[in-house]
Amino acid sequence: QAQLVESGGGLVQPGGSLRLSCAASGFFLDYYPIVWFRQVPGKEREGISCIRASDDSTYYVDSVKGRFTVSKDPAKNSAYLEMRDLKLEDTAVYYCARAETCDGYDDPRRQSKIEVWGKGTQVTVSS
Repeated sequence: QAQLVESGGGLVQPGGSLRLSCAASGFFLDYYPIVWFRQVPGKEREGISCIRASDDSTYYVDSVKGRFTVSKDPAKNSAYLEMRDLKLEDTAVYYCARAETCDGYDDPRRQSKIEVWGKGTQVTVSS
């Protein structure tokens, strides 16, 4: 059974950094695009980054571009989201998901096509 488990969330001050991990089991993570999402209570879940399977190309929405870096380690069957210069508005539950493509990763209408989701990890940015 394919599963994803996020970890690494926590409380951090504005300007701080965190590294989220996304551990896969039941499938080879390197064979699939991995999308990172986040969701604030009362708001729609948004796709913020994607790493492609074929060539490790990465994609970011404007709100995190230049501050977040997505990567993966096939040997550990894991993906990562390195977050720096965190802002109050980055507070959210962060999820990783196994996608079929990075195309439309930031389109909410494409989320219904995703079959494997992690349960999320809370990131709170607060002074």
